[in-house]
Amino acid sequence: MLCPSCQTDNQEGARFCHQCATPLAVRCARCGAANNPRATFCNECAAALASSGSPTPGPGLTARPSAASSDAVEGERKMLTSLFADIKGSMDLLEGLDPEEAGNIIDLALKIMIDAVHLYEGYVVHTAGDAIFALFGAPLAHEDHPQRALFAALRMQEDLKQYSQRLGIVKGRDLQVRVGVNTGEAVVRSIKT
Repeated sequence: MLCPSCQTDNQEGARFCHQCATPLAVRCARCGAANNPRATFCNECAAALASSGSPTPGPGLTARPSAASSDAVEGERKMLTSLFADIKGSMDLLEGLDPEEAGNIIDLALKIMIDAVHLYEGYVVHTAGDAIFALFGAPLAHEDHPQRALFAALRMQEDLKQYSQRLGIVKGRDLQVRVGVNTGEAVVRSIKT
């Protein structure tokens, strides 16, 4: 196999040039097939390949495309269910409370919401302030992911209602949660930093 950089003849099956260490084959990040370093698309699965001259990932590794490359956004199309939940009027609820006490109230409410998501094998993508965003159906796939998300929403509302009743006895305040659920197609991909 001729090296594309220095034109040295290398033995068949070699991964790197023995003269200049240039990759002799570009491995597909999707299927792992060896491709010509000048190829733009994989000859096995037609996935976009990393640009020529970039290091070839070894077995079990995936290429880290640069942010500027057009093939950086590669993923799998899946049906999934998203869930968003937040505490209604949290600023009014916490007004006048000691910051540490307010933080404890919100932290326990978030824990209740997160526990409800985990109980039905959802994945909490993000928490911010008094809200959570979770996915059902990815990264762990379940055929009944919409039902799991709805059960999590109901569980979260019931558990937060009980928490609010305990809080109300002590604080005289009412804690309410809003939950939105949506099912649809999305492209799921991993982001490596």
